Amino acid sequence: MTVLHPLPPIEITSLNKVQETRPTALITGERSWSVASTQLNLPLVVQAEPTRADISYLDNLAANLPAEVEVVYAVGGGLVADVAKYIGWARKLPSVIVPTALTVDGYLTALAAVRKSDSVEYVTTGPASRLVIDWEIIRNAPRYLRGAAVLELLTMVTGLLDWRYAAERNKTTPETRFVPWAAGLAAGIAQQAFKIAAGCGQGNVEALQNLLDLLCMEVTLTNLLGHNRPQEGSEQHFAYAMEQRLGKSDSLPYSDLVGPGILIAAALHNQDVAPIRSTLQSAGVRLGELHPDDIVDTLMSLPEFVHKHDLPYTILNDMELSPERARELLATTGLDTAVGR
Repeated sequence: MTVLHPLPPIEITSLNKVQETRPTALITGERSWSVASTQLNLPLVVQAEPTRADISYLDNLAANLPAEVEVVYAVGGGLVADVAKYIGWARKLPSVIVPTALTVDGYLTALAAVRKSDSVEYVTTGPASRLVIDWEIIRNAPRYLRGAAVLELLTMVTGLLDWRYAAERNKTTPETRFVPWAAGLAAGIAQQAFKIAAGCGQGNVEALQNLLDLLCMEVTLTNLLGHNRPQEGSEQHFAYAMEQRLGKSDSLPYSDLVGPGILIAAALHNQDVAPIRSTLQSAGVRLGELHPDDIVDTLMSLPEFVHKHDLPYTILNDMELSPERARELLATTGLDTAVGR
């Protein structure tokens, strides 16, 4: 059976106008809740501040949710949105997402990205019951977070290259076959990222609204296709491998991992990385949080990581990276000047 999931209903309003009477489980982070708690009044039963999305950890949270909870709220970024959607799905409860920055497209998807066997797997949870957007909260978020979801649009640049690469080598499945009209739409959406990035980085509400609209278009497209190949390629594989390398004690925001991944993937496909790099920087995406030695080590192990986890076919499947080639990629992308953490 094929299910075409919709977007969640989106409500644009001030948080102090949100009226919630149902007993609530809150999934949030310390910074996010410090920003939202003065305006968002919730009848809390329980509150959790997760730092990871391991499947066993999420199952434990869901199993121990108090019986009186009737709704799960996520206040913050992509991690808490995934956790809330998963718990809501596991306990058959509605979930409400309140972003404090536009960092990911996961607010809009019917999927939760969970960690299993040292990689990322998607669980189809269905979309959130409601997405609440307060532009005052979002535009005043830290610059490196407020419009970081611009990179979700730019992943379609490299995702499309990898999708076509796989198709040309007959390495797509019947379900993920290359669809020219969909690729054309995705490319058009990606091009808009170059136009709105600076405004998003500056906290311009019109640009942020455009970003939300484009994310809605991107997620609707992948919902129709039933897969994420137009926007998930070697850039995501790099991020997964880097996340595993850093471990739980040194976690970084999604954008700090995928931003460099986009540059590396573009360079592997012999694309000019300069306009992509400047666009990411103008949106506020940080490109210097990874130590160059960690990047080189991750690149060296990346083909093996891809094969081990049976990730969708990309240019990485046919690469053998030497230390010299890895260092060359760092120089090409400008990631060799990163100071790391």
